[in-house]
Amino acid sequence: MKKQHISLSIEDKHFLEELLSKGSLSVRTHRRALCIKKLDLGLSYQAVSELLEVNYVTVFNWSKKYKSEGLSFLYDKPRSGRPIKYDGQTASKVTALACSTPPEGYQRWSLRLLSDRIVELSILPEMSYSQVGRVLKK
Repeated sequence: MKKQHISLSIEDKHFLEELLSKGSLSVRTHRRALCIKKLDLGLSYQAVSELLEVNYVTVFNWSKKYKSEGLSFLYDKPRSGRPIKYDGQTASKVTALACSTPPEGYQRWSLRLLSDRIVELSILPEMSYSQVGRVLKK
């Protein structure tokens, strides 16, 4: 006796058919959609995992996500990424400091001198001279 893990609605079936017929689709999205379609046909988790060459647990998790989120789980959610360390306001302060007169005994600002002064003036807790160069280059 086969166990029906997922039963798709007619709208979901049409959406999956249309989605899988497209030529430009990410591999992740395609595998997830194909997994849900095969589970709807009555295949077991093990059979689908062997067919798609993914882990059994992955198929189970995709099934669980479909049941809780619907077809929106097919697409990757946006990721936060690394937080911005130097915003536009900081960049403008660095640029303003670079345009100011250099300290006494120096003819012009060097990147190392600028990075030391930025930390000294508490504009930022730390900033390397190479980052100062990248900010000024922009």
